[in-house]
Amino acid sequence: MSWTGWREATQRALYGEGGFYRRPEGPAGHFRTSVHASARFAEAVARLLAEVDEELGRPAELALVDVGAGRGELLRGVLAAVRRDRPALAARLRPHGVEVADRPAGLLAEVAWSTALPQGVSGLLFANEWLDNVPLDIAEVDGDGVLRLVEVDPATGAERLAGPPAGPDAAWAARWWPDAAEPGHRVELGGPRDAAWASAVASLERGAAVAVDYAHGAWDRPPFGTLAGFREGREVRPVPDGRCDVTAHVALDACAAAGTDAGTDAGASVVHSLWTTQREALRALGVGGARPPLALASTDPAGYLRALSGAGEGAELTDPAGLGGFGWLVQTVRMPVPGSLRGAREWQTCRS
Repeated sequence: MSWTGWREATQRALYGEGGFYRRPEGPAGHFRTSVHASARFAEAVARLLAEVDEELGRPAELALVDVGAGRGELLRGVLAAVRRDRPALAARLRPHGVEVADRPAGLLAEVAWSTALPQGVSGLLFANEWLDNVPLDIAEVDGDGVLRLVEVDPATGAERLAGPPAGPDAAWAARWWPDAAEPGHRVELGGPRDAAWASAVASLERGAAVAVDYAHGAWDRPPFGTLAGFREGREVRPVPDGRCDVTAHVALDACAAAGTDAGTDAGASVVHSLWTTQREALRALGVGGARPPLALASTDPAGYLRALSGAGEGAELTDPAGLGGFGWLVQTVRMPVPGSLRGAREWQTCRS
């Protein structure tokens, strides 16, 4: 067997030559995100983008940065909604996809595409199910109560315990996951995700950064971790061999602190942070699952069927046991939280 840490193994499996996220079918070939579930998700992001535009005073150029852009599905959907409903905004919009995979065929020429974040932009940065795929190391409490790093064999997924985490990993575990004490308890060492998110927030001159992911906070850390694999629509054993997605939920409270620090270090006058659920965020942005009135079926049968379909899609997007259970972390640089989201039920609000 060839033993290595989970972070290194996952990096190769997902993003190395021939890795999972470089395969031609893309993520949509293996699992369904909010973007794939309904066009209503992209329409909600378009409404949020318009609110950011208003808060920024309608700048001459407004950036839309999609981090972890996959094959450009969200960008296509938002652009379609903006062109249909807000043509004046569309003329000022500068869309940018950030992704390790090659530029998708057929993507509009106006969309910039790169592996690196654009710097110094003003607008909306949106990261849908990105942070859960930023590789990290894992530690586990052994029979003597000592937290030790977990090593994995990339070919089989077999694990063994190595030495204790040190340096930044040890400090991160002590600060953000201190309750791991019983044998078998696991810690997903989120420092790399904090750094990735801090870089994203710091890339904004002005605007809002939004991270959407399955998440947890200090109040509900999962004692045995959340590491999972997905392939062809099914959950599978997480083997970092490049044949499946390897993912773990995100410690969004740690990311929020890193993003706030990044905004302050970049000289931002203020960074606002809001945490809520996707259910609450999308409902604030006009997406719900209420059925249309039955009387509409008599006066406008086609309209009733469209509304009924939209209600079903909205219900899926906001289902608290499914996609609606995602966490939304919204952090703004040199602007307030967009108007609709101010009324969302909050997990936490902080200001630096």
